[in-house]
Amino acid sequence: MKKTLRAVTASVAFLCSNAAIAEPKNIIYMIGDGMGPAYTSAYRYYIDDPKTKHVDNTIFDEILVGMAHTYPDDDTVVTDSAAGATALSTATKSYNGAIAVDTKKAPLKTMLEIAKEKGMVTALIATSQINHATPASFAAHNESRRNYDQIADDYVDNKIAGKLPVDLLLGGGTQYFKRDDRNLVKEFTDAGYQYADSLSDLHKLTQIPALGLFAPKGLPYAIDEHPNRLEQMTKKALSLLDSNKDNGFFVMIEGSQIDWCGHANDIACAMREMHDFAQSIKLAKAYVDKNPDTLLVITADHSTGGLTLGANGKYLWLRDVVKGVSASASILTKQMMASDDLEKLWSQYTQLPYNKATAILLKEAKSGGEKALKKVIKQIINKASYTGWTTGGHTAIDVQVFAHGKGYEKFIGSQNNTEIAEKLISYIK
Repeated sequence: MKKTLRAVTASVAFLCSNAAIAEPKNIIYMIGDGMGPAYTSAYRYYIDDPKTKHVDNTIFDEILVGMAHTYPDDDTVVTDSAAGATALSTATKSYNGAIAVDTKKAPLKTMLEIAKEKGMVTALIATSQINHATPASFAAHNESRRNYDQIADDYVDNKIAGKLPVDLLLGGGTQYFKRDDRNLVKEFTDAGYQYADSLSDLHKLTQIPALGLFAPKGLPYAIDEHPNRLEQMTKKALSLLDSNKDNGFFVMIEGSQIDWCGHANDIACAMREMHDFAQSIKLAKAYVDKNPDTLLVITADHSTGGLTLGANGKYLWLRDVVKGVSASASILTKQMMASDDLEKLWSQYTQLPYNKATAILLKEAKSGGEKALKKVIKQIINKASYTGWTTGGHTAIDVQVFAHGKGYEKFIGSQNNTEIAEKLISYIK
């Protein structure tokens, strides 16, 4: 009789729990912000080769090992990114909005801080501003994720053994690091950090410590500009970390804007973010394959938007419609608001027919302003592709856990998000 997947997984987990698993020297921790299971399913169909009958596995399928529960430490059940990241970085549940502090707002030690204490090289990479909720919860402590200036200050002030906590930072957020009241960029460079403020200058960062801030806030969406910007930053980070791995390294890499596209209910935007994240994971996996003393763990903090594949009673999801969209709804809206030739822009950026019904919908929406037009653009694309959304916020469904490399066996099965952190912290310690 064939064993069920559950039985096989249980057997493997039992064997691993009774085997001596060597500790990894380096840890690559990747978080797909908002990346619930529907996102990885959608990506599988989105990226599949239509010339073959079967649907190929993706990098996510290759290294899937388990699931994680995401609830915060309150009665809401649905977590935000701050509480989610706090659980994933400290192994402690907290309230929504908390940046590495407990429910009494007392600081919680993060795995990055522990790694720094151990003499490991530390790094944070994100497509959001680098002081956004997820990266912040690894190197700062604050009662509110909205205190962006204070969080940025912590990247200098939160010293560990007299040193800045993070050796390599790549992402957005210039406006928070160059302010009238404080120039943190100068403080970083005075501390010996190399600095680049343009993604085109990423190659100029040749050693650690280094700081790269490539946008005033978050970087532009992958669908609109620099489609592989996380992949570029990941490649640079792994190259720099590889040259500084004598005592091991810890890096957290976030696919930040999967979440942002999910909040917007913009499926084409979300799939391009997923592709950039997937390509970054491939780089990380390849690094692990060449460096077997390294562990790669990937998960999400929560799922966003209540994404479903198949909507309006139809057993369909048309990935070619999604692939035909080449701009975010935000950019398409701005261009349409500034132009009278809606047909040209619609055909150029969506490859969908500009029929009478579409023309009426877009023109009426435009007369109602930018917000109304953006809403209708997304509604048309979602309806045409049979993409469903239940919310513009987060949901409480479990998220997937992926792992590869030394010690990956510890992450097999169903677990709390805090357990992921507990296991990683135990390796670091």
